[in-house]
Amino acid sequence: MTRRTEWSGAGTDTGPGPEYAAEGSGALAEPGRGAGFGEGAGRRSRSHSRGGGSPSSSRAEKGEPRDPVEQAGNICLRLLTGTPRTRKQLADALRKREIPDEAAEEVLSRFEDVGLINDAAFADAWVESRHHGRGLGRRALVRELRTKGVDSALIDEAVGQLDSDQEEETAKELVARKLRSTRGLDRDKRIRRLAGMLARKGYGEGMALRVVRQALEAEGEDTEGLDEPF
Repeated sequence: MTRRTEWSGAGTDTGPGPEYAAEGSGALAEPGRGAGFGEGAGRRSRSHSRGGGSPSSSRAEKGEPRDPVEQAGNICLRLLTGTPRTRKQLADALRKREIPDEAAEEVLSRFEDVGLINDAAFADAWVESRHHGRGLGRRALVRELRTKGVDSALIDEAVGQLDSDQEEETAKELVARKLRSTRGLDRDKRIRRLAGMLARKGYGEGMALRVVRQALEAEGEDTEGLDEPF
């Protein structure tokens, strides 16, 4: 992969664009700008609610929309500000806030239509960022994307763009940084520690053993039998 992308905001347009908030009937207006919930309306609400207002008047004071579609839109816009999220992550957040399924589905589909939700771009950016930033291998990247709710086909496509040579080079860099801290240990402990570190990072056993063997051989360590599973 030739392009590096920092994860914060990488891979997809995450900003809650005003052009989207103004679309249609205004059901997805910006937070606090629903009909009847402007600054003047807030003052009127407060004057009427002194001495104990109803829950609905309390919500009005805070500028919270009553329409579940508008609520869902505002929640999604806030969550997407500065941080890409998958459709499943947003759906889970809406469910947690007890947004009706029908309203959530309408908003999520509309966000996908305008590109504010893009799981394919999310997966591509995640793979690039987590590989270069944390040194994660394919297996770990697949696990993480699954927990984010990304579709398996999109995961395969994103992880498939990670070049095998680049993955092995990253594994070598990880071992080189860890190698010094293992000096003084016997060979078998060094192997377990180095190979275990790569396994936790998501590298396959074959690649892990090959990289560890090469690193130890460069130090003059006897690596006979290291090709066998350890």
